[in-house]
Amino acid sequence: MEIAYIPSPSHGVLHLGPIPLRGYAFCIIIGVFVAVWLGNKRWIARGGRAGTVADIAVWAVPFGLVGGRLYHVITDYELYFSEGRDWVDAFKVWQGGLGIWGAIALGAVGAWIGCRRRGIPLPAWADALAPGIVFAQAIGRWGNWFNQELYGKATDVPWALHITSATDGRVPGYYHPTFLYESLWCVGVGFLVIWADRRFTLGHGRAFALYVAAYCVGRGWIEYMRVDDAHHVLGLRLNDWTAMVVFVLAVVYIVVSARLRPGREEIVEPGADASGDDGGDGDADSAAPVGLDKKSDAEPGGETGEKTEKKAGNKAGDKAAEKAAEKSDGEPGGTADAKTGVSGAGKSDGKAAGEASGGADAEPDTAATSGTASDAELSEDSAGAARSGAESAKKG
Repeated sequence: MEIAYIPSPSHGVLHLGPIPLRGYAFCIIIGVFVAVWLGNKRWIARGGRAGTVADIAVWAVPFGLVGGRLYHVITDYELYFSEGRDWVDAFKVWQGGLGIWGAIALGAVGAWIGCRRRGIPLPAWADALAPGIVFAQAIGRWGNWFNQELYGKATDVPWALHITSATDGRVPGYYHPTFLYESLWCVGVGFLVIWADRRFTLGHGRAFALYVAAYCVGRGWIEYMRVDDAHHVLGLRLNDWTAMVVFVLAVVYIVVSARLRPGREEIVEPGADASGDDGGDGDADSAAPVGLDKKSDAEPGGETGEKTEKKAGNKAGDKAAEKAAEKSDGEPGGTADAKTGVSGAGKSDGKAAGEASGGADAEPDTAATSGTASDAELSEDSAGAARSGAESAKKG
């Protein structure tokens, strides 16, 4: 009887002329882009700079690929170094075979190097990237579907995976799609980490540790269903033991970290707020008018305050001298009028200097001092001019 099933692709490679387009590689690449995109958004939300996640990923991704491949080759060495095998195949990453344990471990080393170069804490960066990593795993698992690998036990469930390839010891038939189980589990873990991070304000690497612990739980039961060749220890697959050990370490880290460093980091990237990346352009634009106002206050009409004071004082002195001379012509009390002119000139000069110095409020230390010195000099000049005018009137 025909049952419903998930079909497998007849081949996992498409050729664009001489260029091979491999489904497995595409899944890995798309997963990396999703991880960096989401990690960048979360990093900015926590106070970091845009682009920092991508800069550190330049270190983490290559290290992760090497680590993932090393773990796979070491734990399945017979596939590459046993009799009749070609050891060169160990370098053919596009054919599948990346161990997540090695990818995370060595990827963390690359991330640590990148974080150290940028002067930011690795745990904070890992917390921001955690959901993106597990979503990338969910996408990457579909690469196993393209390669018809990593399936489970035979089954007749409606969602069974139909394996058609007979290469490398495969037996065509219907099997549990463990790649799909793990992909869906990873999606659930990603949303769990996002929710818990918001609900409990996780920090200091605890969001990342939660991702690791939750993933290990799912990987344990999924690994148990797989039928591909693997090393066994005490009746369990090696990856089952790895999942249990890593789960315990992640839980211990969460508990100890919460006691030693509760809460979340207040600053994840030193200098991010002062760098102007977030809102910095607006601050720079708003600062420009202030500078212009200061300049216009100190230089009304495009001239310096000192020049304006001198001009005002000179005009006041000239007017005072003219008035004194006019009043002294034909009047015997010319001396008193001259004194009056001096007094008026002093008042007029003081008023003009005060108006000019009012525009120099932006620079009180320099403008006020200059204004005071100018007032004294100009008042003496005005008084001298008035006296000269009075004496000339008397002689006349």
